[in-house]
This record gives sequence, C-alpha cells and structure tokens, in this order.
Amino acid sequence: MLTKLVSRSLIALVLLSSFISFLKFNHCRNNDFTSPDNYIHACYTDIPALFSERGLNTNTFPYLSATNSMEYPPVTGLFAWAISFITPNSSNVLYFDLNILFLIMMYFISALILKALALKYLYLFLASPAVIASLFINWDLIAVASALFTVYFFEKKKYEESAISLGVSIATKFFPIVMLLPIAIIFYRRKQIKQLSRYLFTTAILWLAINLPIAVFYFDGWWRFFKLNIDRGADFGSIWYGLSLLNLDVSNLDLIYPLLSITLFIALAIYLLKLDKIPNLAHITFFALVIFTTFGKVYSPQYVLWLTPFAVIAITNSRQQISFWFWQITEIIYHLAIWQYLALYAGAKYGLPDNGYVIATLLRVVGVCTFTFILMRDLSAKSTAKSSVISR
Repeated sequence: MLTKLVSRSLIALVLLSSFISFLKFNHCRNNDFTSPDNYIHACYTDIPALFSERGLNTNTFPYLSATNSMEYPPVTGLFAWAISFITPNSSNVLYFDLNILFLIMMYFISALILKALALKYLYLFLASPAVIASLFINWDLIAVASALFTVYFFEKKKYEESAISLGVSIATKFFPIVMLLPIAIIFYRRKQIKQLSRYLFTTAILWLAINLPIAVFYFDGWWRFFKLNIDRGADFGSIWYGLSLLNLDVSNLDLIYPLLSITLFIALAIYLLKLDKIPNLAHITFFALVIFTTFGKVYSPQYVLWLTPFAVIAITNSRQQISFWFWQITEIIYHLAIWQYLALYAGAKYGLPDNGYVIATLLRVVGVCTFTFILMRDLSAKSTAKSSVISR
C-alpha cells in the first residue's frame, strides 16, 4: 500500500513539476521562440533554436558539417535528428513538444532511480525551482538519467551494467566523465584493481562503439564538439567571465583552467583517501561535478540538472537541507539573471547590466561551495569521530 502511494505521489509530482516547467516555456512557445523576447521572459531553449540552426528541420544528418554540426556528443545529436523525422511541417513548436514528452519520461526515470537511492530526500529534486525552470532548456535529462543508472547499478555491484550506462552517458553529454575519478578511488580503496580495469575497459568500449562510426566517416563534424570546448574562452556563467566583466581578465586561461582543475581533483582524491570510510559513488560524484562546473569555462543554467540529483543522494541529515536550499536559491537567482543579462546583450531595451550579472554569478558559486563545504565537513567529522571511538 505504501509503495503504491509513493508511486502515485511520485507520478503526480513529476507531472506537476513538468507542467510548471512547460508553463514557463509556453510564452516562448506561443511566440515561436523569437529573440530577445525569449530572454526577457526567461523561456529560452536550445531545442527549437538548434532545430533550424543545425538543419534538423530538413532532416540533415547532425554531423555532416565541420562548421555547423551539433555541438554535443553523438547520442544527443542522433536523438535530436531522429525526432526531426516525426515532426510535422518542420515546426519549431511541434519539435519542441515532441522533445519535451521524451524529456519528461527521462525526468520520471531519474526520479524513479532517486527513489531507490535516496527516497527520504527525493522531494528536494522534484521541488527545486531551479531544476523545474531548467527541465526543457536542452537535452541534459537524457545524460542525467543514464548517469543515475550508472550509480544505481554500481551500488548494486552490477559493474558491467554500470560501465555500460556510463559509456552511454558520456556519449550523450560529456560531464559524466568526471565519474571515472570517484569510481577509480572506490575500487582502489576496496583493492579491486582488476575490477577497475574491467570497468574502464567496458566504459571505453561502449563509448567507442557509439563514437567511432561517426568519427570515422564524419570526423570534422564529430570533432566540432571537442574543438568548441577546447577553443572556448571565458564564457557565460563562469567565474572567468565574471572576472572579465570586472576588468580582471585571466591570461593563459587555457593553461590555468586545466592546471587548476587537475590540482583540485588531486586534492579531492587526497581528501577521500584520508577518510576512514569512503562515501558512496553519488556523494563523490557531486564533489567532482562541483569542481568541473565551478571552474569550467562556461556555466549554463541547466547544469543544475547535473548537480542536484547527486546532491540529493549526498544529503545525510536534515541540517544539510538548509545549506542545500541556500544553494538552490542562488541557482534560481542566477537562472533569472542570465536571461535578463542576455536580453540586454541581445538588444532588449531593459535587462540586467554587467555588475548585476557578476553578483549573481559569484553568488551562485558561493552557494554551491557553501553546500559542498558543509557536506565535506560532516564527512570529515564523522570520520574523525569514528577514529576516536576505535582508538579507545
């Protein structure tokens, strides 16, 4: 009876959140996603924009062009292409509608996995304003669902299935690649080096199986995603872009960014290796994602979809919820700020000036770092307390 009640409540919450998100985008939908109106009303979405800009409205294969291919890994590009074949009259609105039906399904699957992994705090994911506001900006929910499957199978010790899920997830959006560090640390702590090798091999094989056919026949189009990320300078949402607006340009960003990231990942590994008990995969993945997103060259508002599910699993007590909501408030502030900043950037009469956008950007960083610090502090305190008991 309880299981049925939870399932019905889950379905109701997913549908309610999806409906609220749909209402947010509906103004743009009714106005065919025109700019700068889509920024002014905070309802911009990449889905219809790329439908026409990448030739999907004519069913063009998404990796044909070296200069105009889809700027995402193959699973996302091929999915977006496939939906174009069932879009009547090449309509932006109908294409958006068909995509969000599938994304709602991915949202529900993500919620189901979270129910299995973190039932107590599941509502935090479904009630987050920033998550709800970001559901239909891009196709990220496909990668989120597959990344959560990676965690689910890993916790069940179904390592082959977990590795397969991870390979698919990395081939969908690149961010799940950071999960390899937590996985390596966990296997190392368990002294399962052979299992780690098998896991990495399976993940690589799946990723190659999806990527190689496209890379071989359409290398330039396939490589465009990687090239854009390598060549990208300080972009919207990043701390580097915020500093540039304050006339504090960071020279040699292409060198400083990877060095800083590597240093922080090493520091994270040292921190984790010193704990008496290694946290679960989702817990460590959240820490790795914070590094990846906070110090990256860009921070798009839908990245909150990457972070929040893992954050929900990482929460272990009600006190941590306070810092979680503080972080989520900073995320929704940033979500509103980026669109008003881009409205002015795109030529609207009113919008958010540089200084306001910098404040929102840095506030978001403070929010996620505060929440992360509290999680890490609590883990360290628990480890210290356990060591003290053992020493007695």
